[in-house]
Amino acid sequence: MTAIPVPFSGAPRVNLMPRSEIARRERDSLVRLWVWIVLGAIIVAVLIIAGAFAFKFFADQRLVAEQARTNALLTDIASLSEVSQALATESELTDFRTDAMATDLAWSPVIAKISGILPAATTITGVDFTVGGAPRGEDPTAEQGVVGTVTFDSPTPIDIVPLIRALRGVDGVLYADGQSVTSSQVSVGQYSYLLNVEFDQSVYSNQYAAEEGGE
Repeated sequence: MTAIPVPFSGAPRVNLMPRSEIARRERDSLVRLWVWIVLGAIIVAVLIIAGAFAFKFFADQRLVAEQARTNALLTDIASLSEVSQALATESELTDFRTDAMATDLAWSPVIAKISGILPAATTITGVDFTVGGAPRGEDPTAEQGVVGTVTFDSPTPIDIVPLIRALRGVDGVLYADGQSVTSSQVSVGQYSYLLNVEFDQSVYSNQYAAEEGGE
């Protein structure tokens, strides 16, 4: 007959601890576990709250720094308000000067254009010119610039028709015509001629308009 092998080796052990004691120990172990869990949760909550306070603290510090920077910039801007006002005033004065001096006339070239077609013995004795409007279009030769009369004396009679034709052919002249021929009031024995002349805007100096465009 074959012997049945014993499943355990060594001396047998018997747990004589009461069931109630085992249950109490399990409860104690479970209570300790929950205590540690609660303590861990409290520690985590404290760390989170501390982190939130630290974040708020640094955010407040940054906000204070940004507010100080903003105040400094506002102070700088306020200190520059006088400069901005001065620049605005300068711009307004420049625009006013440009508008006011848009019809600035180069008088010497105008007189030279007229005297250039007069006979050698004649003398210009009077000029009465009125400056036209400010430039509007892009072609100064198409707009009226200067309108007026010119008076000159001659010791001998002059054929006024060729003279007027020559004046009409002068660069910048839009219109020319004779108005009267009389005895000179300046020189006795001489003849005085009065011509009507109209120039285009090419006789304007454009000095201030050039400055405005260059700014």
